[in-house]
Amino acid sequence: MLKVDRIQLGIVLDHIQAGKGFLIFQELGLSSRKEPTALLMNVPSSKMGKKDMIKVSGVLDLDLTKLGLLDPGITVNYIEGGEVIRKVKPGLPERVVGLIKCKNPRCITSTESYQEPIFTLVDKENKEYQCHFCGERVRV
Repeated sequence: MLKVDRIQLGIVLDHIQAGKGFLIFQELGLSSRKEPTALLMNVPSSKMGKKDMIKVSGVLDLDLTKLGLLDPGITVNYIEGGEVIRKVKPGLPERVVGLIKCKNPRCITSTESYQEPIFTLVDKENKEYQCHFCGERVRV
């Protein structure tokens, strides 16, 4: 059995769908951190069968909207003094600004660089969002 020590201060990303841990690790830019960081893949889980986990020592500013898009089932555990002080389950965000690109080539967000794309969740089950400007639907 692989043993990874507890962290005293930091964040544990838990309940990551098996196989998505590396993508989340990359998207958060964790390979460039100087503090200890652990990516655990295919960890046995009684609830999920298998899961991935990421442990990050030190302070880290997270974009919970981005995490919710990458894996809606993720749990963010904030650690201080070796204990969990807060748990957050971001889920799928209702509104997303600047993280999804509109596929419509005539949309203002595609033609004008100053306008950030804004999307609203319209179908939670299918992870489908609708562009605020042109109505184009996108699955994430």
